[in-house]
Amino acid sequence: MEIRPEFLSLVLACALVTAVPRVLPLVLLSRFALPGWLADWLRFVPVAVLAALTAIEVLMPGGKTLVLHTPSLAGIAAAFAVAVATRSLLGTVAAGVALYWLLA
Repeated sequence: MEIRPEFLSLVLACALVTAVPRVLPLVLLSRFALPGWLADWLRFVPVAVLAALTAIEVLMPGGKTLVLHTPSLAGIAAAFAVAVATRSLLGTVAAGVALYWLLA
């Protein structure tokens, strides 16, 4: 199989554009000691992003109007209950997806 040079350069450019924004902050920030308040604040970023993405899907499943999407809410409620009760990531995901799948 022959790979055209322009296709190979496109794949390598895409890899570079994907890798640089992920690696550069890690390399730069690993050389400094972050203040305690900043490290504490950064711990909440993944939770906040996940909550924002979940809220968008639950409240606006089509992205057009604000509606209450019942299967999504039920799946989130089940996942939250399992997470609190068991602290198991696999059980949490399985419960949320299973209930959503049953109701959708």
